[in-house]
Amino acid sequence: MADRNEPHSVSWPSAPSPREWLKTKPTAVWRETFRKDRYLVVEDLLTKEELEIYQGICTKMLEGEIDTTNHRHDLGNVEEQKQQHIENICQILWPSLYVRHLDEGPVHRRVEAIAQCLLGDDILFDHVMILVKAPFTDTTTPWHQDESYWPIVPDKRALMCWTALDNAVKDNGCMWFAKGSHRGILRAHTPVKEGCHVLTCETQENDEMVCVEILAGSCTFHHARTLHYTRGNTTNQMRRAIVTSYRPAAMLEEFEHAGHDHGKRGLKSVLLTGQTHGWQDKF
Repeated sequence: MADRNEPHSVSWPSAPSPREWLKTKPTAVWRETFRKDRYLVVEDLLTKEELEIYQGICTKMLEGEIDTTNHRHDLGNVEEQKQQHIENICQILWPSLYVRHLDEGPVHRRVEAIAQCLLGDDILFDHVMILVKAPFTDTTTPWHQDESYWPIVPDKRALMCWTALDNAVKDNGCMWFAKGSHRGILRAHTPVKEGCHVLTCETQENDEMVCVEILAGSCTFHHARTLHYTRGNTTNQMRRAIVTSYRPAAMLEEFEHAGHDHGKRGLKSVLLTGQTHGWQDKF
């Protein structure tokens, strides 16, 4: 195995600029769909070659060839570990810190162009993470609204893009959205377990839940107030995704001034618990 601490880099294939790529897409339809539902499916965000690059990087991180220990933990550690030496829900914050030029790829640049198309030209990249539900880990990500993690901001415009690196289906943990849930107030959220930073809220009888299955290389967008969740992975297939978030430039400046960096300095800056399942033991 290569040295896990050596520098890693990625070289991206030539592609149209994000703006040129966007000209070939039904942006008016996207804007209207997102305005109405506050979630959106974009098919074929990535080419086959681009997808394989992201898949390869993710595999190296999961296997430890790229050592992301300082930013890796089990987002599902509130439940008993389902598979030995494997996180229930592996979260790797800021993977771009470990691979040079990763943030120059389409999941950053192309998605930011879509985000600006949906919410305005002042919308910029905020943060990134990898989320993985390995086979038979069967751990749910509970219903929640992302805005619950930063409720006191003056500009509520924010959205997240969830890019599938594997085919995402109901039984391995694709996204579900509560259609129109953004129209109400931010719901009351509580930790899923005392001392845990993961939040959840109650669903309502009239919530219209929509299961959104997508192919690898496609993605979903949702507003920070859109209620969503994912089931656990009960299949023998991986479910890997890259999640990027976007918000107004002025809000990013406020976050920076407040010292809020979404864990860029390491896990201790965001976690209230030291519980992790021991995936490191296998190395």
